Amino acid sequence: MESLHTSVPTTHLLYLHGFRSSPQSAKARLMASYVAEQHPCVQFWCPQLPPSPRTAMNMLSQGIAPWPHASMAVIGSSLGGYYANWVAQQARCPSVLLNPAADPARDLAHHIGDQTSWHDPAEHFYFAPEFVDELRALDLRGRPPAARQMAIIAKGDEVLDWREMAGRYADAEITLLEGGDHALSNFAQHLPDVARFLRLA
Repeated sequence: MESLHTSVPTTHLLYLHGFRSSPQSAKARLMASYVAEQHPCVQFWCPQLPPSPRTAMNMLSQGIAPWPHASMAVIGSSLGGYYANWVAQQARCPSVLLNPAADPARDLAHHIGDQTSWHDPAEHFYFAPEFVDELRALDLRGRPPAARQMAIIAKGDEVLDWREMAGRYADAEITLLEGGDHALSNFAQHLPDVARFLRLA
């Protein structure tokens, strides 16, 4: 579980947004600002993820291919947390999951069709039926994390069931918040803990 990352500082950090979200999300912007101000040596990447899970993971795999996997880490929110769990398994790197989706293949099967972006309602994308199967293919249920993992889960999440999240990511170091919401509106106060856990350089 500790693997080779026990004492290696994180020099490269990947942030993955959730469904219908973008790099303009409040948490992504907060993390980017915090890294720039407090850890300017860390390379930070928060890409706009395409709606196809397979295409998204291919893009991420190519993007982090030149990164030093021994000193990289990944953070993901909601669907991005599910993705982060997969990326962390492939790269064998530490991860932080923020209200991570437990079973997005089941949940997003109800969202097939035209969708709009939270941060730009004029921006549309199509969530295709085959994307549900692509999500299922990324399911690592039953496999322990390849490296240290932290999960911040809000009991007040109005989108996802905190009990299901806590059960699905039971091997993570879980911070369970009383109240809160799906967006983790108080994320700013957790930034120092996240930075410490990831040992940002």
